[in-house]
Amino acid sequence: MALFKKRTVGKPGEWYYCLEHKKVEEGPDCPGKDRFGPYASPQEAQRAMEIAQERNLEWETDPRWHDAKGGGQSAGDD
Repeated sequence: MALFKKRTVGKPGEWYYCLEHKKVEEGPDCPGKDRFGPYASPQEAQRAMEIAQERNLEWETDPRWHDAKGGGQSAGDD
C-alpha cells in the first residue's frame, strides 16, 4: 500500500506554467520539476517566466545576499 496518494487532478483555481510544454495548465498536470506555480489566475501563470526573472533580479541586487567581507561570494556560494 502506498503511503502517499499521487494527486492526478488539481484543485480548481490552481494555475501552473509548464516549462516543458511552455503553456498554462489548470491543476498539476505535469511533474513538479517541470512547472512553476501555483498561481491565482491563468494570466499570472502566463507571466511565470517574467515573474521568475524579476525575482532573480531582485535577489541578485539585494545587498543582504551579498557579503563584501566574504571575498565577493554570495551567501549561497560554498
